[in-house]
Amino acid sequence: MSRNIIITGASGNLGSAVVEKFKREGYHIITLTHPSKDEFIEEADDSYEVDVTNEEEVQAFVAEFQLQYGELDALALLVGGFSMGGFDKTSQEDIQKMFQLNFFSAFHLVKGFLPIMKKQQKGTFLFVGARPALELSSAPDMLAYSLSKRLVITLTEILGEEIKDSPIRSHVFVPSIIDTPVNRESMPDADFTKWVRPDEIAEAMHYAVNTSALRNMTFKLYGEV
Repeated sequence: MSRNIIITGASGNLGSAVVEKFKREGYHIITLTHPSKDEFIEEADDSYEVDVTNEEEVQAFVAEFQLQYGELDALALLVGGFSMGGFDKTSQEDIQKMFQLNFFSAFHLVKGFLPIMKKQQKGTFLFVGARPALELSSAPDMLAYSLSKRLVITLTEILGEEIKDSPIRSHVFVPSIIDTPVNRESMPDADFTKWVRPDEIAEAMHYAVNTSALRNMTFKLYGEV
């Protein structure tokens, strides 16, 4: 029987690493791409155009999944966005944008697939947090982003309470600075060797999915930063 994993944000640097890792380990890869973007995920077994910030589109995909597939082993919620700006430069629109990208992109899928995982009595949710959402010293400089990621972490905690008496698991992965071309370009004088690599996060996610003893963990992947 195929082990199914749904991966959002699969075209990004982290998403590509997660797709590659789980594909190599024999999973059936189902990716969700944005309808307005020309994204092709070569290693995906199946791909669907779904705006994961749109509740109706997610509900339609969940219904399609139930018709086309058997069980879901893991759901990797990797869609997200980043923005700088403190109190003086952050508007309500900025906060709403970050909430849409970082929180609702995860919430809609959790709401849709939680009943399925409860029925099958297995499955793992994989979330991505952010260090400023845990350690608030740098949060004021990236206010909207930090607030949205803090909400994601709170969602994982509340979900953990919801599933604590079941075999379903929920983990959040909190990186410091991920070693990506964009981050290298924006911080050219930094020591890139101290950053956490996308493949290291992907390895941690695979380990979490396949280690049933781990229950609702927060993985701090800070490297040497």
